[in-house]
Amino acid sequence: MVMFLFLVVALAVVVGAVTLAVLGGGEKGPLPEAAPERLRDPLPPDRPVSRADVEDLRFPLAARGYRMADVDDALSRLGAELAERDARIADLESALAGARAASSHGPLHPSDEHRVSMDKPAARPEDRP
Repeated sequence: MVMFLFLVVALAVVVGAVTLAVLGGGEKGPLPEAAPERLRDPLPPDRPVSRADVEDLRFPLAARGYRMADVDDALSRLGAELAERDARIADLESALAGARAASSHGPLHPSDEHRVSMDKPAARPEDRP
């Protein structure tokens, strides 16, 4: 029984000493606040995001997974760039379709006339009336 009381008192002293050291009772004062871990290599702000940027993206771990703010920032940036690229692709596809429609129905460009005349075989003397 005396040994049990001795162990309980020793444990209480150790826990108290550790608590005082952590809360500021140590020689150097309280422990400094730990800076929150932030995204080390964010997506580049000065150029479009490339596939390698997305593959190299690593989010810092937080208490319950990833930092939600970092993930939300990266996803909103990627979403905006994908929407911009989709709009650009749609514009280019409609311009291409318009150009194809104009070339199939409209007058030939002078360079096209030269190409068409080059494609036709030359008239042979026996073909002439």
